[in-house]
Amino acid sequence: MKKYMSFFKIRFVNNLQYRAAAYAGIATQFFWGFMLIMIFAAFHKSNADAFPMKFQEISSYIWLQQSTIAFFLIWYLDNELFTMITSGGVAYELCRPMDLYNMWYTKNMAIRAARTLLRCFPILIIAVFLPRPYGLLMPSNFETFILFLISMFLAFFVVISFCMIIYAISFYTVSSTGIRILIASISEFLTGHIIPLPFLPEKLFNVISLLPWASMQNVPFRIYSGNLYGTDAVNAILLQVFWLAALTIIGKLLLNKGLKKVVVQGG
Repeated sequence: MKKYMSFFKIRFVNNLQYRAAAYAGIATQFFWGFMLIMIFAAFHKSNADAFPMKFQEISSYIWLQQSTIAFFLIWYLDNELFTMITSGGVAYELCRPMDLYNMWYTKNMAIRAARTLLRCFPILIIAVFLPRPYGLLMPSNFETFILFLISMFLAFFVVISFCMIIYAISFYTVSSTGIRILIASISEFLTGHIIPLPFLPEKLFNVISLLPWASMQNVPFRIYSGNLYGTDAVNAILLQVFWLAALTIIGKLLLNKGLKKVVVQGG
């Protein structure tokens, strides 16, 4: 465990140096979040009764989404790992005295955590001081906040476990570009990144709610905003635990099987 903690620290500190990119990201995410809220405000004004979420819940959902985008967005994949797989550089990784799956998992945790740390607080601080119902409100009670924290970290691990499956699949393809674009595009919709999942038709929403994508950003953001609470929130967290275990097992099996068949050319 100590070696993985050291590896996490090295990668985390290394990614903290990209401050210029973080400043640009803060401006981009704040502008994008404000634009999304204005779009929802226009629709809400025209037909508020058709909204499955309160407008204040939507605002909180969007600000949390924009401030933690590096935590949960599937698009934030590590291109260095794909290069290692296709170029044969993974052979050097196998020489390290660490389990490859755990090492790459730790690296992805560090990258996402560092990027989020650099961006989230300025966006959240500004969002808190925006007037209602356009700003970010605090959770209704302490229990909701605790459930939110538990769900957020579970969602974080579910996202990384899912991304590990994408890396593992790359061992079975000549080029990973196509599968990456396909999976990331589908995931962006199914996780609720484009629109919150409650806005989907009821039958479709009930199906997607059982899939691993719904256990990512959808659950913690809805718990925080107050759209998901009580027994439903606890059940959603338990489903997150299930998908975390399932995706981790699938990822490890795919990676171990791929490593047994991998061929590295050259000297």
